Amino acid sequence: MKISAVIITLNEEKNIGRCLESLKGVADEVVVVDSLSTDNTEAICKKYDVRFVSQKFLGYVEQKNFAANCAKYDFVLNIDADELLSKELQESIIKLKSSSNPKTAYSFNRLNNYYGKWIKHSGLYPDRKLRLYDRTKGRFEGKYVHEKVVMQEGYKDVEQLKGDLLHYAYDSKDSLIRQLDKFSSLRAKEYAEKGKKVSTAKIILKTCWKFLRDYFILLGFLDGKRGFELCKIYAKYEHDKYAKTKSLLEQSKS
Repeated sequence: MKISAVIITLNEEKNIGRCLESLKGVADEVVVVDSLSTDNTEAICKKYDVRFVSQKFLGYVEQKNFAANCAKYDFVLNIDADELLSKELQESIIKLKSSSNPKTAYSFNRLNNYYGKWIKHSGLYPDRKLRLYDRTKGRFEGKYVHEKVVMQEGYKDVEQLKGDLLHYAYDSKDSLIRQLDKFSSLRAKEYAEKGKKVSTAKIILKTCWKFLRDYFILLGFLDGKRGFELCKIYAKYEHDKYAKTKSLLEQSKS
């Protein structure tokens, strides 16, 4: 079993080297599909044994499927530039490659780093991701945001691998807020196009439940000050995506 690692990038000079280092000895090929970066992303990639492809951004789903189609091997390991394989996950994948009867898809837990702190609760762990799969049996799907790999019928038996995908998610509170503001707008657009019904009461209930669930039930308080901060920010994201949906639906009627 041979594996192609594929990465989509845009101005990832701060992250890409760390990601590529973690793929050494694991991937049989690394393909970087870059959305016309203006920083040193390409120069850093060329220090490694990487096939670098320039492609104007097509959208998250389309770009990731394009990258998978660029791969030499059918088993694709999709990884983002701000992620890397933990040592345990590296070992799990290396062991898997010698399997005589591999499954068609594998998932692993993602551990998020929020400006210097690994978040092990707060609704952000285990954050399971399906990222290693046979591209002939599955592909990325989604509308505007939160794309994921969907396997064909008959190939949905996904095996969990040991080890974490380490995600250097956000280097500041402000960067998280900006990203979630963008995501809430994209999600609201998707919901509005589907005609999703939203009331003021639903917005309030969804917001309150999100905070209570993440902070108390999912033990966000064990992540300390950062956990409290994250749970508040994600509760606001919950509020914003539904409030924006309601606004868009009202605009469409006027």
